[in-house]
Formats: sequence, structure tokens, C-alpha cells
Amino acid sequence: MLLEIGQLTKVYRTGTKANDGISLAIGEGEVFGLLGHNGAGKTTLVNQVVGLLRPTSGTIRIDGRDMVADPGLARRLCSFQAQAQVPIDGLTPRQAIDLLGQLRGSSRMEVELRRERLVEALDLGEWLDVDASRLSGGVKRLVAFAMAAVAPGRLVMLDEPTNDVDPVRRRLLWRQVRTLADHGAAVLLVTHNVIEAERSVDRLAILDEGRVIAEGTPAELKARLGAALRLELVLDPDAADVPVSPFGQSAVPVGNRLMVGVPMDAAGPAVAWAESLKCAGSVEEFTLGPATLEDVYVALVGGAEAVPAQAAEVFDANAA
Repeated sequence: MLLEIGQLTKVYRTGTKANDGISLAIGEGEVFGLLGHNGAGKTTLVNQVVGLLRPTSGTIRIDGRDMVADPGLARRLCSFQAQAQVPIDGLTPRQAIDLLGQLRGSSRMEVELRRERLVEALDLGEWLDVDASRLSGGVKRLVAFAMAAVAPGRLVMLDEPTNDVDPVRRRLLWRQVRTLADHGAAVLLVTHNVIEAERSVDRLAILDEGRVIAEGTPAELKARLGAALRLELVLDPDAADVPVSPFGQSAVPVGNRLMVGVPMDAAGPAVAWAESLKCAGSVEEFTLGPATLEDVYVALVGGAEAVPAQAAEVFDANAA
């Protein structure tokens, strides 16, 4: 494996434990996702890998070399797009991308060729020579990605790369993330966008309160959920009681919705049950579709008003 993280722990002076014994391994040519809500420890982990934060304990190795002992080497081996916007006001995207490429050791010709390809792939041409102070937040994020990708390291780390990016260009960006891996880089992708992560990653880890609570491919994690289908019920705000699932699968409340796991052979009964709830006035609308990574995430972590402990018990019972 290119990147190996062993029992990594970070405790701040306030006593807050941001990472709690995290162990992960990521190979060349792989897009590995770190999924979790704000405050789950994702950015802290990335900052330790790139050498911006020193771990309290644990190991970080790239190509077998100790990055905790030599954080400067980590910065040379890694390309990094931070969560915060890159301060490039006063530069144009052309200047910012070229500068980063040459600082990373590529020749001017190599940088120009790679920059032209990225600008075309991300549809950035109309802003290429515009001062960054006049760019939108989404365009700045695309420029920051191009800065990280113009001379990629063995490990490319992207912290919420699609924040503020419009839906069309988000798709273009995800294609370039895949291209980085296809050309041999290991890509560590930090995101809280569950739906986009499912389409983009080879494997992922779900973090909660600084710990890895699940790891695997999207298909493996969905299989552990134990439900092939997901019935989403939008509850009537005046309904007295939350419906109880008759299917023996997970049923997790998320705000005014109820996410119900449904076996494949129970699709017809599930629709009939939902129709009866709608007729009774306890449900406003419903949808039935394939189970997604979002269902796994909700079952493990819960939503804003879900009960995480109850959801985790359901998931663990299905995994046993």
C-alpha cells in the first residue's frame, strides 16, 4: 500500500480527541473516500498526513517512509487541496496553476501542457486570465483543484473539492479525480457528500467522533445494511406516531423523513403499505428505490434528529 496509517490519534490541548486510533491503507490507483459529518475528524486526519499537524501518537507511512519523523518529505510527496479557499487574489488562474506546478518541480513546458488539459477538462477557459479576486467561490475551488493536479504527487489529497462548484462542473471535476487515480496516484478524498462519494470512490471509511466506524467498498457497505431497497417516507408533520416498519429491516428517522430498508422481494408490499399510510394521512409522499450509501451513512451516524445508538445497533445486527 502506498499510504499506511496506524492507530493515529490526535488530542488537542483542550482535551478534544479529534482522531482516535485510526488505521487505514490506500493503494496506488485507488480513490479512497473519508466520509463523515462536520467535526468527525476528516480534516484533522488529512492535515496530519500532509505534515501540517503532528499526531499525538500513531504512524503515517508513504512508500514505507515515516512521515511523522519527516513532515517535509510528506509535503513533497503529496499534492493537497485544502478545505479553505487558496489565497490567490492578485493572480490569474493561469499564473496560480503554473506557479504551483513549477514549485513542485515540473518544467515550464510540462506545466503548460498539463494546465491546458485541466482548463479544458474543467471548462475554465473563460476565467483563465481573470484576476482571482473577481472569481466566484466555485471557480476558485476548480482553480485550487487544478493547482493540486497540475503536478500531482504520489498521493493526492482533496478536502471537500466540490464545495461551491456548480452541478455541471462538479461532474467534470469528478472525472479528473478518477483520471488522477487511473494514472497511478493514490487519491484521498474528504467529503460529506454521500451521493457523490458513492459514484466516485473505490473504497471508503466512515468517520464518527474521530473513529472509523465502517470501511469497505460501497457495495460491501450496502450489503452489510441488509436491505436491497430503500423506502423513503415523508411524514405528515401533524401525524401522531411514526410508522413502524413491517419488514424487519432498519427504519431510521431523519428530520421529517423515515428511511425504511426493504428486501427485494417485498417491493410490492412496501408500496402497498406506503399507499395505506398516505391514505391514512400519516405520510405526505413516498419513494422506493435501490439502497444507497446514504442509507448506510444514516444507519450508522444518523441525521440531525436520528438516534445514532439505535441506528448503529440495527447495522451491527445486520452485519453479524
